[in-house]
Amino acid sequence: MEERARSCLLRHRDTLQQDIKASYLMDHMVSDNVLTHDEEEKVRAKPTRKEQAVTLIDLVLQKDNRAYISVYNALIRESYGDLASLLQPDLPLISPEAQKSFSDGGTPYVNTTLIEGGVPQRPVVFVTRPPLVNQIREKLYRLQDTTGWVTVFGMAGSGKSVLAAEAVRDEAVIKECFPGGVHWLSIGQLELPGLLVKIQSLCFRLEQTLDSSSQRPPNSIEEAKDRLRYLMLYKYPRSLLILDDIWDGAVLKAFDVQCRVLLTTRDRSLVDSVGGQRFEVHVESGLGHKKALEVLALYVNKKPEDLPDQAYSIVRECKCSPLVVSLIGALLHDFPDRWDYYLRQLKMKQFRRIRKSSSYDYEALDQAMDASITVLQEDYQELYKDFTVVKKDVKVPAKVLSIIWNLELEEVEDMLQEFVNKSLLFRDCTHRPYLYYLHDLQLDFLVEQNRSRLQELHSKVVRQYQQFYREGPPISGDQECLYWFRYLTYHMANAGLTQELYTLIFSLDWIKTKAQLMGPVSVINDYVEHGAILENSEVCKQFLEFLSVNGHHLEQKPFPDVVQLGLSQPVSSRVYQEAQLLAQQQTSSGALYLDWVNKSSLESLSRLVIKPLQGFIYYACFSRDGLKIASCGSDNTLQVFRVTSGEKLLDFRAHEDEVLCCAFSPDDRQIATCSSDKKVKLWNAEKGTLIRTFDEEHEEQVNHCQFTNTRRRILLATCSNDSVYNMKLWNPNRQSSQNTLFGHMEPVSHCCFSPDDTYLSTSSSDGTLKLWEVSSANEWKSINVQGILDEDEETETIVKCSSWSADCRRIFCAARNAVFMFDVTTTELLSEIRTNRLSTVQFCDACPNSQLVAVALSHYAVELSHGISAPAVGC
Repeated sequence: MEERARSCLLRHRDTLQQDIKASYLMDHMVSDNVLTHDEEEKVRAKPTRKEQAVTLIDLVLQKDNRAYISVYNALIRESYGDLASLLQPDLPLISPEAQKSFSDGGTPYVNTTLIEGGVPQRPVVFVTRPPLVNQIREKLYRLQDTTGWVTVFGMAGSGKSVLAAEAVRDEAVIKECFPGGVHWLSIGQLELPGLLVKIQSLCFRLEQTLDSSSQRPPNSIEEAKDRLRYLMLYKYPRSLLILDDIWDGAVLKAFDVQCRVLLTTRDRSLVDSVGGQRFEVHVESGLGHKKALEVLALYVNKKPEDLPDQAYSIVRECKCSPLVVSLIGALLHDFPDRWDYYLRQLKMKQFRRIRKSSSYDYEALDQAMDASITVLQEDYQELYKDFTVVKKDVKVPAKVLSIIWNLELEEVEDMLQEFVNKSLLFRDCTHRPYLYYLHDLQLDFLVEQNRSRLQELHSKVVRQYQQFYREGPPISGDQECLYWFRYLTYHMANAGLTQELYTLIFSLDWIKTKAQLMGPVSVINDYVEHGAILENSEVCKQFLEFLSVNGHHLEQKPFPDVVQLGLSQPVSSRVYQEAQLLAQQQTSSGALYLDWVNKSSLESLSRLVIKPLQGFIYYACFSRDGLKIASCGSDNTLQVFRVTSGEKLLDFRAHEDEVLCCAFSPDDRQIATCSSDKKVKLWNAEKGTLIRTFDEEHEEQVNHCQFTNTRRRILLATCSNDSVYNMKLWNPNRQSSQNTLFGHMEPVSHCCFSPDDTYLSTSSSDGTLKLWEVSSANEWKSINVQGILDEDEETETIVKCSSWSADCRRIFCAARNAVFMFDVTTTELLSEIRTNRLSTVQFCDACPNSQLVAVALSHYAVELSHGISAPAVGC
């Protein structure tokens, strides 16, 4: 520190120690990166205010010029104008050596200008957001030749203040647009007396910089406004005034003095109260996954790729919120082993425990969220609580809210506009009428705040719906109608209205209307989600089975008669009884229904029936966790369904020709497909996005693909109609094949890894079944299946497929009208299953946890056979 500045501090030390409150200044000094967190804790550990002030001054005296300047700016921001005036005459210049310690990357001219104007330095941990910074700078250039307002708005903790400071940290912006300087003033939630003090401090700073004779501070808002107008027009022309964290339009009016203003706020409508040109920049609520991980990595001094899995979960859970990521990052800096703890608190919505002292106005997330709500008028606050029961990521039309609030639609739209303006709600403008939704953090905060009222709030939604639609449910099919059909059961379940829920979802009228509007999957989901809370689980099971087996009929046009479908159920079924009652009511008016008299002796083996494709289905497979089914076929698409309900999760065109096979990777993250277009593709199993295409090594159609069974070393095997290069092994992370397996000289129709991934079996049109060592890609065994069949037959023998026993000791294969079982080590034929000559075996598969083998036959039958003896045991 320069001797002159140090002497000034020593000279006025007693006065400073007597008057300052150290905790007020330290937040600013930590933000300026001149005070460490350890030093801050050292000061806070002192028992009295004066001892804290003494310790702080001692620390400052040990530092450089930046610490002196930081103390001066902190005094200005905290309204210690008289104390700041003691330090102002001896403000040091930044030396070239000290300049090198700045992380801002600005020039000496920029840093001096911003320090003099009280603009905060970059936070200790900082990541760039170039698109937003450039948007703000572009708007600032609009003020180059005229006065006006640039509003940076967004929800709590989105990084508005940091972006505003970063936008002016540019020499071209300052010299070309604001050569008169940049002046920062933090506002916050103020009453008029506090506002007067803020303007007095700003005027004092501007006058001190001019080195003009001291003037009496203005005594009223009007006098202060006039003083500020004079200074900005005549002493600081073409300067920029930055007002950080504005909450009130009345406060903003005090700065309407025909100057250039950049303001940050949660309420975009505030500038409606002032005159002049206006521009705005909306700050999105999230940083993006990459940036958010970068912030956490900087706090814990690691590379992003070295962060634990919990880091990715934290980022996902908070939707990349800058405030949450920074709070948790700062906490992890002090407690680097608490990843699990803070992730758990975030998942449990324990926002009060995510707390850290910082330069931000709020030390905890719950404080920041609550501040936005408490500025609403009381009746608006109460109505806003109704958003507590909206499901995450669900967008609500205004008409639904008008029913819940029992208000005119226009009045509701005005109210929603108020919430949107204050960044308490988001609006999806891609729909007409508009849809409204909450950020996840806002919703989590509401749930935590109103946890004791959740049942009451859900019940309110249901009662308002019942009152409005007492004559019958809506059938218009618009967004408002669809909301009720999607979420009415959800609200009933969470309201504890079990009887109302029971009556609703066990009504064929409800099933019919909902299936017509939304399809059968949505209806099935009602029973899957809410069946556990219903008293009569047997009835729920009956309705679920009815819809699972008959749901594909409910997608047909013309729409089938649900009552007639219900009459096909067993007489003991509640579905049948409901259908019979409706049929009796409708036959009195001339309707005709058929009742199947001997159906009680029949039992359906189906548990779910879906019609996924427009053409033929060539292949279907379960995911490794058993929760999804993938299917493909002649319409060139890949589709993925949920096992419990048949809900379609993915549906997209995968190839330019028929898709012949699909397979899930061992971790279920990827799906492989192969096609007649000679290509193999890898897809993201969650999003359906293309990861990689293998399209240059197979020259004929690719018949089959399969992943290894374990995650130890993931490989993909493919086989094709090529005469030589018909078997390949691929590493999913590489573009070219890892190995080509040479041995078959005819097309290969199927390939299959052993359960332990040691061997690969291949089935070919050359009449052989071959076993390969996966590690070396060398042929291990070859079994001549054609030689086992009658030698005098001229029919070509095609080995269609193979399947391993669970212990890897036996292997099955299908050819013509037979299934053979061989000993893997000796290749000895152990058993065979023969069908009649009029039928052929299309496929066989060994059960992984029993000795049963499923055999698919060409005459539309499936036989279950014992893997040791030949006779079929069921069909």
